[in-house]
Amino acid sequence: MKVYGLTGSIGMGKSTVAAMFRRAGVPVFDADAEVHRLQGPDGPLLPAIEARFPGTTGPKGVNRARLGAAVFGDPQARKALEAIVHPAVHDRRERFLKRHRARAFVILDIPLLFETRGERRLNGVIVVTAPAWKQRRRVLARPGMTASKFRQIVNLQTPDAVKRTRADYIINTGTSLAETAAQVRRLVACLGRQTGR
Repeated sequence: MKVYGLTGSIGMGKSTVAAMFRRAGVPVFDADAEVHRLQGPDGPLLPAIEARFPGTTGPKGVNRARLGAAVFGDPQARKALEAIVHPAVHDRRERFLKRHRARAFVILDIPLLFETRGERRLNGVIVVTAPAWKQRRRVLARPGMTASKFRQIVNLQTPDAVKRTRADYIINTGTSLAETAAQVRRLVACLGRQTGR
């Protein structure tokens, strides 16, 4: 089994592309979705998060606004949160890989792939990209998003141009959904040929 990473900066359409891979029959591990489960109601990480960041959890799980406020712009706090979250996500990822070990290839959807140097453990990296103006428009349309917050998030991420130079495969979502889906189908066929299935 080969393992490919799927990544892209905020607003590039990575979640849409991940869904297209799933529809094409490819198992996709969604790191963000796992974090939501781990931090949701009765999530196993709630006690540790509450102990380190008091007042950020409740019956519905993590209060994302409060936790975000506690770590945003504070590198030490962010590292403390990552030390709680990352090992748990790693464990879930290993279970996913074991469950799908008979498949030709799988995809790990990891937003901060390059930022965490996760590409070293993969057979290849797929980067989702779009023009900067389209990225900005998509992100600023999100509830609660501001231009200032968008800039801060982008500054924490590896620049899109750098990601593209480090990619093995690129999916451009600056086109129509139909064209993006066609790119995904072509890539699935290509990766299938490479694994001999």
